[in-house]
Amino acid sequence: MIRSLAVPLICRPLASPSVRRRSSRRKAPLHALLAVLSLLLGSTSLPASATNWWTPTPSLTIGAATINVRNAGALGDGVHNDTAAFQAAINALPSTGGTIVVPPGRYMIDATRSISLRSHTRLKMDVAAQLVAFPNSQSRYYVVKAWKLTDVEISGGQIVGDRVRHVGTAGEWGMGLDILASSKVYVHDLKVSDCWGDGIYVGAIGSPGSAVPSSDVTLNRVSSSNNRRQGLSFGPVARAYVVNSTFLNSNGTAPQAGIDIEPSTQGNSKDVRIEASTMTGNLGNGLELHDHVSGLVVKSSTIKRNNGFGILSVGAYKAWIAVNTIAENGLDGVAVTSTTHDVKITGNTINYNSTRWFYANNKSIYTLTSSARDLRIDSTTSGIYLASNVLSPKP
Repeated sequence: MIRSLAVPLICRPLASPSVRRRSSRRKAPLHALLAVLSLLLGSTSLPASATNWWTPTPSLTIGAATINVRNAGALGDGVHNDTAAFQAAINALPSTGGTIVVPPGRYMIDATRSISLRSHTRLKMDVAAQLVAFPNSQSRYYVVKAWKLTDVEISGGQIVGDRVRHVGTAGEWGMGLDILASSKVYVHDLKVSDCWGDGIYVGAIGSPGSAVPSSDVTLNRVSSSNNRRQGLSFGPVARAYVVNSTFLNSNGTAPQAGIDIEPSTQGNSKDVRIEASTMTGNLGNGLELHDHVSGLVVKSSTIKRNNGFGILSVGAYKAWIAVNTIAENGLDGVAVTSTTHDVKITGNTINYNSTRWFYANNKSIYTLTSSARDLRIDSTTSGIYLASNVLSPKP
C-alpha cells in the first residue's frame, strides 16, 4: 500500500507531447459537449464502457426461506453478544439459502469471530438495526464477511466498528464489511462507520498469479464514514458498480482516502464504475488509483473538500473521468502521475483546488492566480486526453 506521494502544494502541469489540451475556462455549449462525448465513445473503447453490464438493482438468486435473528436467540440490547445467534440463523438456512431478518436493535458482534454469510442469502436489516463491534485489540477483524460466495444481498441498517474504543494500537485491517472472491454481491441502503481499517473492502483470495477476484459487486445508496483507513477499498475485482453512495471523513492511518483502488501485485482491478457518488472530507485523497487498475469510469460524481488530491492516479490506464465536480481539495483537483496512460478527462468542473497553499498563505481560495491548481499531468504519463473541462479562472 502506497502511503504518501511527495508533491508540492501547487503542482504545475509538465509539458508532454502525448497530451492534447482543449480545456476551457467557460462552460461549453451543450451540443458541443455532447459531440465531444460522442467522439470519445466512438474512439478507442474503454472496457467499462463497452457494454451496459452495470445496474443499480442487479438480479440475484436468493433462497425462499426466512429466519428472524430474534428467533435464533439474538437480543439486540446493546449488551449481549449476539454473534452466535446470527451465525446460528445463517447456518439454519437450507442449502438453497434464504433471508435473515434483523429487526430494530443494537446487536453486539464479536468482530474477531465475524458474521459469515452464505451463498444465495440476504441479510435484511431494519433501518434501525445496528451491528456494533465489541472493542478488541486485534489488528485485523471483520464484522460481516462474504468470502467465496455468490448471490448475496446486504441491505438496511448500520455496521459500526470499534475505532473509538479499540484496545490495541497496531494494524489497519479492521473491516466493517469484507467481500473476498465473491460474485454477484448487492449492498444497498447501508451505513458503515467507525472501523479500525476500511468501512468496506472488496478484493480477492489467493497469491499473485492465482488469486480469485470478486466480481459483479454493486454498492447502491451506501454511506461509509469516519473509518480509520478508507471508506472503500478495492483489491482485485472485475465489474464493480458504485452508485448514489458517499465516502467521507476517512482519518487515522494512511492513505485515509474516500475510495482507494489498489490491487497491488495480487491481481487486477478491471471495470470499476463510480457514478453519482460523493467523496468528501477525507484526510487523504478523495479517490486514488494505483497500478493494475484499468477500465475505470468516474462519472457525475462530487469529489470535494478532501485534504489531499481530489483524484490521484499513479498508474491507472484506460480510464474515463467525465462530468464530475472536483473542487476545493487540498492539493490538485486531478493529478495524473507516474505510469498512468490512456485516460480521458472530459466535461468536468475542476476548480478552486490546492486550498492548503491558500490557507497556509492566508489567501482566499477564490484568489486569481497564474499557477496551476486544478490539473497536474506529469511528463511520464501518456495518452492523456483533456476536453471541455471548466477550470479556475486565471488573471
